[in-house]
Amino acid sequence: MMCPVITRVDLRYAVPALLLVLLTAAALTVQLVERAGAGTSYCARHTLQSAERADLVSGSGRPVTVIGDSWSVGLGLDELSGSWPTRLPGRVSVAGFSGSGFSRTASPCGDQSFGTRALGLDRGDRVDVEASRGLVVVEGGLNDYDRSTTAITLGFARLVQALEGRRVVIVGPATAPSRAAAVPRVDRLLARLAAAAGVPYVATSDLRLPYLPDRLHLTPEGHAMFGDAVAARLAALGLLG
Repeated sequence: MMCPVITRVDLRYAVPALLLVLLTAAALTVQLVERAGAGTSYCARHTLQSAERADLVSGSGRPVTVIGDSWSVGLGLDELSGSWPTRLPGRVSVAGFSGSGFSRTASPCGDQSFGTRALGLDRGDRVDVEASRGLVVVEGGLNDYDRSTTAITLGFARLVQALEGRRVVIVGPATAPSRAAAVPRVDRLLARLAAAAGVPYVATSDLRLPYLPDRLHLTPEGHAMFGDAVAARLAALGLLG
């Protein structure tokens, strides 16, 4: 059998091709390192903001705990204390994490799902144990926009199981422009799951709110409007008495 012979023409094309492969591999390595660093920074920042918002208990009276996403934390605001839960009556605590949702894979920072945070209430994670004995408001759904029906359903079931024996209400996603196309599916699914579990559901997809330039997060005025609307709808259901 004759061995293949590399001619001069072969080498002329092979060497540049090899260099291109090496340069491409190096560029990809740099990108992966940069992404890893950005991911670490992203998650560290959100973890810090989550803890800071948990320390900002507002109001007085009956305890209310809000489990939510970046809207509950106040991402994008100069002051996290301006996020919408502050508009609720009572002594309000927030167990929020930006980027989280009902499904366990909604957040790129590991399992920050609502169900996982609900499991932590009895341990005093993020909020005072006694404070969490009151009404628990679970707000979100925008970060589940690209999650499967199965993932959301399993996450919802885990949440309900973790909150068994507590007064719970689910507040669905508003129609944020950047994810508006996905909101109807998530909204309908959450409403159906809540009804099956016997949990009150408050839809907010009808609200017209002012958003920051990212078209996902609320302005300070938007937080006030959203909080007031949620408070009014919870009161109409007799949940804040």
